[in-house]
Amino acid sequence: MIYFDNSATTRPYNDVLDSFVKVSSEFFGNPSSLHGLGLLAEKLLTQARTQVANLLDVKPTEIYFTSGGTESNNLAIKGSAMFYKNKGKHLILSSVEHPSVRGAMEQLKKLGFDITYLPADQNGRVRVDDVKASINKDTILVSVMQVNNEVGTIQPIAEIGKLLKEYPTILFHVDAVQAVGKVPLNLLENGVDLCSFSAHKFHGLKGTGALFIREGIKLDPLLSGGNQEWKVRSGTENVAGAVAMAKALRMSIEKSKLGLERMTRVKSLLRAGLSRINDLTINTPLENSAPHILNFSIKGVKAEVLIHTLEEKGIYLSTTSACSSKKQLPSQTLLAMGVPDDLADSAFRISLSYDNTEDEAEKVIAAIEEAAKQLRKVMK
Repeated sequence: MIYFDNSATTRPYNDVLDSFVKVSSEFFGNPSSLHGLGLLAEKLLTQARTQVANLLDVKPTEIYFTSGGTESNNLAIKGSAMFYKNKGKHLILSSVEHPSVRGAMEQLKKLGFDITYLPADQNGRVRVDDVKASINKDTILVSVMQVNNEVGTIQPIAEIGKLLKEYPTILFHVDAVQAVGKVPLNLLENGVDLCSFSAHKFHGLKGTGALFIREGIKLDPLLSGGNQEWKVRSGTENVAGAVAMAKALRMSIEKSKLGLERMTRVKSLLRAGLSRINDLTINTPLENSAPHILNFSIKGVKAEVLIHTLEEKGIYLSTTSACSSKKQLPSQTLLAMGVPDDLADSAFRISLSYDNTEDEAEKVIAAIEEAAKQLRKVMK
């Protein structure tokens, strides 16, 4: 099997799975309980929070555990919008955001909030000047992802953060789900107020994630109940998931130096090999792109058909983001970049892990070229 769909989800590290099983079986107490088992669970949760905070160079009290990237994005956007709505109701996001960000914004629009979608250039990148031009007296939040989940474009987070320091009443939310372990995260230096993470994107487990909330920022909770996570995220904490997430984050960062070197070589080989295939267009930009994502389109080849053809050969890649792949609609990100409808409708995403090899890349290039030729003959 050649697994090239790591932006959808990664294979959990064995040590991460072992940690989850051990905590689930031996330290299963509710961390809110006053007895010994509860106190042990609470201690493990505190340790996991501290580990995550240290790895991200922030304070433990700024890390809130969630069920993943979608919840973190919704909590950041809806929570801040509702809490600060008396200061203004204007929100800004890029036109290439993840569906969980766009969806949250559209829900707020129904509640009377004013939404501005920033255009993206042909590389899928937001222009800082457009951010500045969109700001008005009612703006309370800007949300821009660090790495685009479909094409891998790295957004100018540092530059946007520098701009927003001139507007201290505007919060800056960053979806860093695809960034962890691939590009540097400098939350405080870049003026980030809210930042979303999802463990299963860096070899943790599905259903676990975190939201960084800068000290002093207040949010209206999405969930009401037991007042866990400092009254921001009610619900019995997933202690085993948090411990596993902390371990996955540590291991990913430790592996990143050598892993990123290999990943970069594999991506370069893929880009060069795929570029030689007839009627294949690379959509991922050469510059300002993450090392693990490569998006391309093949003219005249239906995306879903090629995906299943490659799967028969034991090769796994995807079309758009995993959250949108079953809708069978053209990629909104590619359309925002100005990619023609037919190419946006035949787009594919390869996404790598540290463990993928150059040999795998060579096999995938050959398999894609062969499959494309066969499918074109059938579709004529």
